[in-house]
Amino acid sequence: MTQTISRLFVANRGEIAVRVVQACRSLGIEVVAGVSEADIDSLAARLADDFEIIGPSPAGDSYLAIDRVIAAARRARCDALHPGYGFLSERADFARACVEAGITFVGPSAEAIESMGDKITAVNLAAAAGVPCVPGCGALKDTEEALGLAEGIGYPVLIKASAGGGGRGMRVVREAAELPAQMAAASSEAHNAFGDGTIYMEKFIDQARHIEIQIMGDQFGRVVHLGERDCSAQRRHQKLIEETPSPAMNDAQRQDMAECATRLARQASYVGAGTVEFVVDMHDSRFYFLEMNTRIQVEHPVTEMVTGIDLVAEQIRVAQGLPLSFSQEQVRLSGHAIECRINAEDPNKNFLPKPGLISQWSQPTANGVRVDSHCFTGYTVPPFYDSLIAKLIVHADTRDQAIESMRQALDGFRIDGIITTVGFHREVMDEPDFINGQVTTRWVEQTFLPTRKTRQKELKAVQLAQQAAAES
Repeated sequence: MTQTISRLFVANRGEIAVRVVQACRSLGIEVVAGVSEADIDSLAARLADDFEIIGPSPAGDSYLAIDRVIAAARRARCDALHPGYGFLSERADFARACVEAGITFVGPSAEAIESMGDKITAVNLAAAAGVPCVPGCGALKDTEEALGLAEGIGYPVLIKASAGGGGRGMRVVREAAELPAQMAAASSEAHNAFGDGTIYMEKFIDQARHIEIQIMGDQFGRVVHLGERDCSAQRRHQKLIEETPSPAMNDAQRQDMAECATRLARQASYVGAGTVEFVVDMHDSRFYFLEMNTRIQVEHPVTEMVTGIDLVAEQIRVAQGLPLSFSQEQVRLSGHAIECRINAEDPNKNFLPKPGLISQWSQPTANGVRVDSHCFTGYTVPPFYDSLIAKLIVHADTRDQAIESMRQALDGFRIDGIITTVGFHREVMDEPDFINGQVTTRWVEQTFLPTRKTRQKELKAVQLAQQAAAES
């Protein structure tokens, strides 16, 4: 059954809100930006056909307030809603509230969100679909049970939030003495972040790569994949750099992982864009299911660059009940793409957020370079939300060429008035481990940042010595 979308409400902010506005433009759909009071003058509000104020600046009173979001969408006379990523995008109760209000939710069903949003349920579904899972257990009841289970799994173990995401509610435990305190901390953080303190445990793979498969499903039971993304460059479980294809995968591994991902999506009767995430143990190259994200990903542009498929537009098409506009055989992967997440943070101060006024914004415009952002000269980065201000994406024929293109793009990215991570990413592009494709999920914290700190100290010492020599 098709449901034509004529006016769509964007229930998000920042670069993803701008991205959805652009997709609606390409489809000839009117679009209304839902904004908090802090985002009234945002780029999304300026580009949309109209905007509607959801609520005050704090996210809890605006972008995370289901009743207010639904009310704003209805005031704006919208027949559909796109949740973007983060905020309410993976809340089953939000998807249901949209349907109950007569608004088409651009995303999977509430049932699919529930089954995949609860990590324990998702692992069980994956196992039932024959997808390899990390050794672990279900919801933890108490410390005594956890100690026994950890002993059986073998240290180190990873405590994870069942309703989690973005690295919140996660703790690595390397010995039994640490377990009680880390369980309490993980549960508390999960409760504060997601309203659910349920935690579970799995084997922690120390030397791992984080690989994910982009899938898309329609209401006719067809599920296709669009290749993998390597998201191993992380800090505190937060992705920093993503690329496709992965430099650590061979064709047989890619095919096996993709088949697992599509099999799981079919098992869940999945409709829309989704990402099945895996961890690859670098000791034996075996991969295991981590979770499924039931939304568009921050890093979706790298997949768009190598496939030429507009994933956000496809989300909207599928939400209207239309079949996928391409088959698996029509998906062609071309070249190599890399994305750097540019944040308003100070890498020299433990990545402390640095909101404020952007006095100059000048982004690179070369061939094969794409910038997804909501920022501009004169824009003030607010202190209420995530510090992501841009995604810099490059596409080239080979990985080496993509790295060089990224170097040049970063060199040409000028952002004045605030501190950003542009320089940090530029340093990564020159690191031999990254160039050689040897990055694991722990590389940034265990290798790159300590080495970077040592280099900065040595440089400072040289500068002081030069200054002393000049004064003498």
